Amino acid sequence: YDSGRDGYIDLMELKLMMEKLGAPQTHLGLKNMIKEVDEDFDGKLSFREFLLVFHKDAAGELEEDSGLLTLAKLSEIDVSLEGVKGAKNFFEAKVQALSSASKFEAEIKAEQDERKREEEERKHRRAAFRELQSAFTQ
Repeated sequence: YDSGRDGYIDLMELKLMMEKLGAPQTHLGLKNMIKEVDEDFDGKLSFREFLLVFHKDAAGELEEDSGLLTLAKLSEIDVSLEGVKGAKNFFEAKVQALSSASKFEAEIKAEQDERKREEEERKHRRAAFRELQSAFTQ
C-alpha cells in the first residue's frame, strides 16, 4: 500500500487501502485513524505505527467505531484457515537472499582460487623452464 515507496503510509495511501479492503472512510475518519497511532506526530504511518494497530487490537484498546479496528479485522489472517503461507514465503525469500549473498561470496572465492591456481601453474612452468634451461647450459 506504500505506493510512494517512502516507508510510510500517508493519508491518500491509507484512503486507497481502506477502499481496497472494502471499508472506505471519510477524510476526517482517516485523519483520526492516523492520529490514534501516530507516535511521532508526522501525519503518516511508519511500519512500527502500522504494527501498533494490530498490537492495540490484540490488547482490546481500539474503539468499536474506530477505522483502525476495521482495518485490523479486515487485515487479520486466520492461520487455521490460511496456513502459514506468509511465513513460508518470508522464509523462502530470506533463504533466497542469503543464498544469493553466499553465491556472491562463492564467486569471489572461486576467482581467488583461480588466481592462486594460475600463480602455482606459473611457478611450476618457471621451475620446469629453469630445469630445461640448466640442461642446455651445462
